[in-house]
Amino acid sequence: MATESPAVIASRAVLSSIDLSSYDAEQSRLMDERCILVDENDRALGAADKKTCHLMENINKGLLHRAFSAFVFRPSDGKLLLQQRATEKITFPDMWTNTCCSHPLDDFEAEKVEKDQLGVKVAASRKLEHELGIPPSQTPTDQFQYLTRIHYLAPSNVDYILFLTADVTVHPNLNEIRDQKYVSKGELQTMFEDPKNSFTPWFKLIARDFLFGWWDELMNRRVGGKLSAKSLDGLVDGTKVVKMI
Repeated sequence: MATESPAVIASRAVLSSIDLSSYDAEQSRLMDERCILVDENDRALGAADKKTCHLMENINKGLLHRAFSAFVFRPSDGKLLLQQRATEKITFPDMWTNTCCSHPLDDFEAEKVEKDQLGVKVAASRKLEHELGIPPSQTPTDQFQYLTRIHYLAPSNVDYILFLTADVTVHPNLNEIRDQKYVSKGELQTMFEDPKNSFTPWFKLIARDFLFGWWDELMNRRVGGKLSAKSLDGLVDGTKVVKMI
């Protein structure tokens, strides 16, 4: 018999303590948000609330959940919209990060759809509105360009990387976001060099290994004076989960 992965074992241990029969569509609205539990290959295993997913004791056992990181670029000049997480945030407060990073939820059927990464795109549009006040009409799901999935050993999730080029209207939720700004590639590199700035671990990893190269490709594929994230279609083999330390 094949050895089960740590993620599967940890998921079974968590799920054994949850009465799944009570989790219907109506009741889910009254419950804490529930992330989608996955194995190392992003196969859905069940669901657990965010607190359970982010407890270090569960992370150390190998519990994984599905997440996304959205990067919104301005079409005219290619600048990236960053956010600084609010002081009130339980995880990674006051840290700079990409435009939006969160989770598709098991509570919403549309966010569990895996075909063409639709579920995470729907979740990204929802959270861009929740955190930055960006109207969903400015973040249509068919304009997100999926690049790849990354399995972080910390903070223990499988993260879908989504690019979007759009002119957006920002009305930040101050309980979520302390600050926001657009930066060029050079300006972001300068921010990384300044020890006074702190960044979320996943953003640093993405920038270290992928972001700047993809950003260059985006700038080089300008059409008619404007940038389009859809021009990056096929740039990366997104069929596999990339593991990063």
